[in-house]
Amino acid sequence: MVVANTVGVQTTYDRASEVKAFDDTKAGVKGLVDDGITEVPRMFHQPPYKFEKTSVPGETQFTIPVIDLEGVKQNPATRKEILDKVLNASKKWGFFQVINHGVPVSILEEMKDRVRRFFELDVEVKKQFYTRDNMKSVVYNCNFDLLTAPSANWRDSIYCDMAPNPPKPEELPEPFRDIIVEYSDQIMSLGYLLFALISEALGLNPDHLLKMDCAKGLGVLSHYYPACPQPELTLGASKHADSDFLTVLLQDHIGGLQVLHENQWIDIPPTPGALVVNVGDLLQASLIDFGF
Repeated sequence: MVVANTVGVQTTYDRASEVKAFDDTKAGVKGLVDDGITEVPRMFHQPPYKFEKTSVPGETQFTIPVIDLEGVKQNPATRKEILDKVLNASKKWGFFQVINHGVPVSILEEMKDRVRRFFELDVEVKKQFYTRDNMKSVVYNCNFDLLTAPSANWRDSIYCDMAPNPPKPEELPEPFRDIIVEYSDQIMSLGYLLFALISEALGLNPDHLLKMDCAKGLGVLSHYYPACPQPELTLGASKHADSDFLTVLLQDHIGGLQVLHENQWIDIPPTPGALVVNVGDLLQASLIDFGF
């Protein structure tokens, strides 16, 4: 009898090397797609449990609250109704959509279009903004936590710190240089209103949160999700919570945004002209003594 010895070959995945090689290209996920890849690199693979659908018995259907801000500054009775809706949505959901919020739809649409133009620029043009230095006022890269996260999200992002110390105009990417200033001014105004409504809804002075400097800063974060050849392996945005005071989110027409409510993922379909408001962890912690 002849006994043959078998030799097992074990390969070790070197994620750090794959991440470094990818990051050094400064081309992001868009660069991979432009190169015509047909398989998602392993660094983007998400563990199977992240794709499990969370639900509740009976498949109860929920819909995120939509709050119409029309007349909030002119009609006391309307303002009282809006205050009640804002408080209820903030406590129960932590999310709500606002319509008739005062930000012109033309500005919203132009902002989306101009940001898309930036991401679709030639890679050599975008490289000048690519950085891992999060202290810069303009930061473009793929996943801010790429070097430390166990799995990367399938997206590229650009962040602009617009308040209280905005970048010089020449420091902003040309495709959205003008519109982001106008967009930021509009969102700041809406932020002042939302903080006043939340304060008032809690029985506090309308300027309570403003005096806490909750509206002092503004960061504009834009994501770009290129077409994925194997969407079953990765995610554009994994489960997370926002650590700020308030997030005001502008969706495009594609959708995909979900929130977790009562152990069930709820779709937030894009609504033309609407903005999604997320009550951040910092605001919740700041108001815990007021029953928020």
